[in-house]
Amino acid sequence: MDLSVTLALSSPTEHGEQLRRRQHSLSELTYSRDDDAKLETTRARLLGVLKRHEDLKERLSRDSDKLIFERLQKEFEAARVAQTEEISIDDEQWNDGLLATIREKVHIEAERKAMVNPGNVPTDSEFQSRTTYRIRNKVIYCLDGARIGIQYETFFAGEPCEIYHCVLESKSFLEKMTVIQHTLPFFLPIREVETEHLSSNAIKFIDHLEEILQSYIDRREQVRLIKELYGNQIGELFHSLPYTLIEFTLEDFECKVTVSIRYSDLILTLPSQARVLAWPLRSAKRISTADRRAQPVPSRLSYAENALKTLSLPEAYAEIVLELPRALKQMFYSQESD
Repeated sequence: MDLSVTLALSSPTEHGEQLRRRQHSLSELTYSRDDDAKLETTRARLLGVLKRHEDLKERLSRDSDKLIFERLQKEFEAARVAQTEEISIDDEQWNDGLLATIREKVHIEAERKAMVNPGNVPTDSEFQSRTTYRIRNKVIYCLDGARIGIQYETFFAGEPCEIYHCVLESKSFLEKMTVIQHTLPFFLPIREVETEHLSSNAIKFIDHLEEILQSYIDRREQVRLIKELYGNQIGELFHSLPYTLIEFTLEDFECKVTVSIRYSDLILTLPSQARVLAWPLRSAKRISTADRRAQPVPSRLSYAENALKTLSLPEAYAEIVLELPRALKQMFYSQESD
């Protein structure tokens, strides 16, 4: 009897059981093909998401943001060129008293200019009388309009990277300051940090932004470095915009190794969580025929997870690859013994 007739005459329960048996019999023949197709579909979708991610990032970082960046860059550069003195401040001197002095200075200057005929104010000479303050990798400028400008300089491995700007303003010396302009990446939470710290502790706000920016650069440059040094060994690599989630694969070995690391805080440069899994490949010589038909079960590589949480990403990567053959051999031996 034709299979379709049999299914039509059977009860719903028998019908479902027959379908399951048929599906099971076909699955052994099509498992590898279906599995590969699903993998290719997932890979294509991921690549599409990554492309849209890059396009969105580019759109969000141009036009108005670039105009603000160029304008602030010119204003800060003019302030740097016109300064008469740069005072280096250590951590002990960088306190609420100094910040209050800077705030008072910009307000007094703004009030003085407002009281006289603007045509009689020699802009250049007045601007040239300003002092700037350097604290670690940031410089504090007294800007026109009762504004305070902070320039953040970032570094990686001793080499300079991007410069970022943040401008603070207050209606009067006694009122709280607010962020009116900045050039920080849009995905870093400057407004949340402003709400949490600026009105209650401006020093902490300024310093915390420095930590966030420098840590972001550290994480980003670590990823850039492993791509530059080991790009031929790395498969798909994904990261979130602030580099607090990083995932990639290693495929030049008997196993496909997946690496996932997370940073629970924006000021971290070492991951708070790391997970490294070795997935047996069906083509591997050590995998039995029966195991190739079964769903592969990954094994955790604890030594790799420890390396990622204690070393910089390039250093951890080098150690993972160096120890990987021995770890895989030990893993396969353990599975064969079982």
